[in-house]
Amino acid sequence: MEPRDGPSSSPGPSVEPSSLDALRSGEGESLLPFTEEGGRLEDKALALGRDPAVGPGADRRWLNLSPMNRRRLDNFRRNRRGAWSLLIFLVLFVASLGAEFLANDRPLVASYKGQLLFPVFVNYPEDMFGGFQAQTDYRDPFVADEIKAHGWMIWPPVRFANSTTILNPATPLPTPPTWALTDAQCRAALGKQNFPDAETVPRPCSRLEPLWLGSDQDGHDIVARLLYGFRISVLFGLILAGVSSVIGVFAGAVQGYFGGLLDLVMQRVIEIWSSLPHLYILIILSAILAPSFVVLLVILLLFSWVSLVHVVRAEFLRARNFEYVNAARALGLSNAKIIVKHVLPNAMVATLTFLPFIINSSISTLTSLDFLGLGMPPGSPSLGELLLQGKSNLAAPWIGVSAFVVIAALLSLLIFIGEAVRDAFDPRKTFS
Repeated sequence: MEPRDGPSSSPGPSVEPSSLDALRSGEGESLLPFTEEGGRLEDKALALGRDPAVGPGADRRWLNLSPMNRRRLDNFRRNRRGAWSLLIFLVLFVASLGAEFLANDRPLVASYKGQLLFPVFVNYPEDMFGGFQAQTDYRDPFVADEIKAHGWMIWPPVRFANSTTILNPATPLPTPPTWALTDAQCRAALGKQNFPDAETVPRPCSRLEPLWLGSDQDGHDIVARLLYGFRISVLFGLILAGVSSVIGVFAGAVQGYFGGLLDLVMQRVIEIWSSLPHLYILIILSAILAPSFVVLLVILLLFSWVSLVHVVRAEFLRARNFEYVNAARALGLSNAKIIVKHVLPNAMVATLTFLPFIINSSISTLTSLDFLGLGMPPGSPSLGELLLQGKSNLAAPWIGVSAFVVIAALLSLLIFIGEAVRDAFDPRKTFS
């Protein structure tokens, strides 16, 4: 007696593993029927790693992350110190990118005789305001009074750029913060500026341009120098860490994947290169080449790429004989595709874990070189140069203390971010 056909005896469509992988990645068409509400069953069955019992709004994917990466992101968020450090660091970095809008000796917007001007973007000649210079100094009392008589100006919060020299300081340079001055010192400064009733005006310090953290020995506002120096330090660290990581990952991948004689030769070359005296070579090259941001970046890049080679090499040595790599070779994939598509993503876990610490090391190196006088050109806003001024002016503690607090905060934020990244990629937490 033949069995009766029924719903339970139908074999159903066959599903290949490749189709399931396409469904999990969000690609391809569904092999499952639609529900009465109009949704597909695999959206609830797979749900891309989410709990099927959650509401419909939870199925919306923000960054199209895989379940593993979403779990890593959750692990990063659980480290609240690291998550808040990343948020604070991003806010400070974005603010430093717009330093010209926060600390500048030019108005953001000005109106003169009915004409709208944008001095922060355009260099207007001074003859436009009745002067004779090729470039307008908006802090000049003559120009300021002329614009105020025929219009208005909107200034940034700090009316000093990183290279602006303070005119008529209240005390001999370096000048302490305005809130630390006495009334007698403020009245003397107002007298130098020909301020009316300087001897009788109440609260004379409030009439001066505020120096929130004082000035350095060259008459530059410290807040502006810290803001611009923060930007240079972070950009230098990011570029140096990024480029050196790319070179280090490439060298380590080639060594670890191919091994043999190539690995042996490259290891000996790296050992010899790492044993060279970096500081002496840097001093010699600094004496030959004119110091600049690019020159210093290239010189440090010659030695910084070695830091990641050993980590990536170990990951490739471990993974090159795994079954999925042998299967890729059997399918005829080239070595380049196997390295980039299959082995490199696993090796990038160690790279991303070390990246915040490499940025930290790059910033510390730039600060140390600036402190020794081997870094950025003279006059450039630099945190290390401020530390050097603080060492040379112990009677002006606001210089060294301000630079130290900014550097310590910056490096601490990067350390906390690195700890959170390490927790996010920890396999014991990702697969638990």
